[in-house]
Amino acid sequence: MILSVAIYCPVLYKFILMKLKDKERHQRWTVYILRCTDGSFYTGVTNGLEKRLMGHGRGTASKYTRSRRPVTLLATSVEMNKGEALRLEIKIKKMPKAKKVACLKSSRSENKDSP
Repeated sequence: MILSVAIYCPVLYKFILMKLKDKERHQRWTVYILRCTDGSFYTGVTNGLEKRLMGHGRGTASKYTRSRRPVTLLATSVEMNKGEALRLEIKIKKMPKAKKVACLKSSRSENKDSP
């Protein structure tokens, strides 16, 4: 459909593309950490957490978790834009496992202390 619009009305086509890019810019992204059955962690980023978790449960979301099911959700980030989420995902993936565990433990203890 967009191709036919481009042929008949290039201005309308540019307007549609601008709206699509604007929609992408305003989508909210989340970084999440899963624990696999073998004890390893999987870090990912998504703009639809429930759908992504269902995919991990079915074995269709990633090759890594497919053979390590079932997975358990350990943590999620606050919502952010896509660029921020991807940068955070990379930072988490570069962290050693011991540091990830320490961060998760401190995060849980902070959540228990809050009212």
